[in-house]
Amino acid sequence: MKINALSKALLTGALLCASLLLSSCLSMLTEEENFMSGATKGEAYRQFYEEKPVVLLIMPPINNSANVDAKDYFYTTLSVPLAEAGYYVLPPNLMLEVLQRESAYDAEMFIDGDLSQFHEIFGADAAVFTTITAWTKSLLDSSVTVKIEYLIKSTRTNEVLYTKSGIVITDASQNLSSGESLVGSLADIFLSALSTMLTDYMDMAVICNNRVLSDLPAGKYSPNYGSDASRRPTNSTITINLKN
Repeated sequence: MKINALSKALLTGALLCASLLLSSCLSMLTEEENFMSGATKGEAYRQFYEEKPVVLLIMPPINNSANVDAKDYFYTTLSVPLAEAGYYVLPPNLMLEVLQRESAYDAEMFIDGDLSQFHEIFGADAAVFTTITAWTKSLLDSSVTVKIEYLIKSTRTNEVLYTKSGIVITDASQNLSSGESLVGSLADIFLSALSTMLTDYMDMAVICNNRVLSDLPAGKYSPNYGSDASRRPTNSTITINLKN
């Protein structure tokens, strides 16, 4: 009897642990899984739809890549897709000049801070932060990678309105020969290296912006304004594979 009681207690304990583990796993759904489970844009971006930002300020990108030029180059690619989404974008070149003059060129100083000053001074409803985490070319595997994290925060409440990341990977390898001869293989290696070097980061950045920011709730100046809340959002991370 004692053995049976002990076995029953152990079994009960095991079932309880399994139940708790399953419950924990279910409660730890990622943003992507929540999107896949049927959430609408209105649900995923509830705060965005409630605040209805009109004027956007593009902050200088935060460059966490090893490419020192990535920050300035990437900054120039952001205004068009935001404007096409229906928002008034404060003139990027003018804003960059002002931010530099006011020692605000490093957006990492503001991303976790109070953004109300940008609303008071510039009239911006939201600030657009981007972080470059990869801007690289690899000759070893003939690939070019651009990875960007996007974050839009309210300048009124400091709440996160939109967050998403995009990865664009270009396969620049060239296989023009049959690969059966040494000369042909060397030619492919040379052409692959050349193709990698000539691949334009900016083209990839534009593709990344267009794909990621196309999921923004439609702005006031978009014909879809106020009518897209029932649509499904895209995944939290968007991966785009290209071939040269």
